[in-house]
Amino acid sequence: MKKKRNKKFSKKFKIKKRNKKFSKKSKILKKKYKIKKSNKLRKTKKRNLKRKKRRLRKINRIASRIKLEKIKLPKFNKQIKQFKKISFIKMAESIFKLFDKAVMETADFIARPLKSFRDYRQEKRIEKLRKIEKERKQKEKTIKLEEELRHKLKEKELKEEIKIERERKKDIKNFLRKEQAEIRREQSERQKKFLAELKLERQLESFRKREVKELANLEKIALAQERAEYSGLQSRIEILKQKYRAIRDQAIKKRVEALGVTTIQEGDDRETLLEKEKQYTLERQKIENCLESFYRSSNSLCFQINKRYIPKHRSILRCIDRRFESGEIYLRFDDAPEEEWLLLIYIKNNSPKEGIIIEDKTDPTKNVSHEFKTTEIFKASDMMVDSLVRLLERERKQKAS
Repeated sequence: MKKKRNKKFSKKFKIKKRNKKFSKKSKILKKKYKIKKSNKLRKTKKRNLKRKKRRLRKINRIASRIKLEKIKLPKFNKQIKQFKKISFIKMAESIFKLFDKAVMETADFIARPLKSFRDYRQEKRIEKLRKIEKERKQKEKTIKLEEELRHKLKEKELKEEIKIERERKKDIKNFLRKEQAEIRREQSERQKKFLAELKLERQLESFRKREVKELANLEKIALAQERAEYSGLQSRIEILKQKYRAIRDQAIKKRVEALGVTTIQEGDDRETLLEKEKQYTLERQKIENCLESFYRSSNSLCFQINKRYIPKHRSILRCIDRRFESGEIYLRFDDAPEEEWLLLIYIKNNSPKEGIIIEDKTDPTKNVSHEFKTTEIFKASDMMVDSLVRLLERERKQKAS
């Protein structure tokens, strides 16, 4: 019995030592250990109670037998000795039990405040750690929220910058289109003036012929009359020649200016003006030759679309050639005005080296301009076919809906 008690005490003290060794970080393990410890104590108490009950039952059984034997056989000494022995053992056991109880109670009495103090300290530490954990989580949440807000603000700024960049590009494109349209308009006006000047030149040519005839008649009259005032008549003839020559030079100058030649000076004579006009016509011919392949492809495209895709109720497509007048080719429907074109083809800055631009107005929501090299005829024709077919498909869907 003593050995068992000593073992119990030694076990308790060992558990206390182990509890001291646990660090602050192993709180969860301590809790589990406490639960196990409490369960073990309960089990040991239950076992001890069961053992005590068993012993008491045995003793009561033996005592009841001995009493009966005493009453029946009071003279037997052996039974009395046995009874004495049993009573002595019983007394010793009871004393040891009392001693055990006293020791256990004193140990529990000593351990209770220490245990309660330890539990109190552990609870305080747990509460403190919980507070620290909560603060840490709150800080992490605030940091995450701040990062998300920064990220969202950066995304908004990027989107705004992209939007502004697109609007800027659109504005630049629209501005360039307007400028090019104005330049083309000016060129067309100059071409018209040039045509008007050609008519005037023809009229002046007729005037010149008439002048030659008149001069010849005057010379004949002068020779026939042989007047004394022949020198005065000759001076009048020279004045008339100079007058008609000045009119012709002025007409040539106006015609060249109408063509768009900017290198005209005040002192330029007739030969220089004619030379500049010749150079300009050569440049216009180069532009016309450069756009020749594009004109042929667009003309054949119009023919094929009119043949295969244009419905009966829709007017046919026309390819209008303005290469010599304004350096332009445009496609439009037959019943639409000239300003409402669908595709416009022209040379960039009137120089074949820079390339060819095709403006697309088939989609009413957006106007697109494409740049091609002079050799990229097939690529340009594919683009024009796709845009026109898309336009016809949209119209078909609108009518179907």
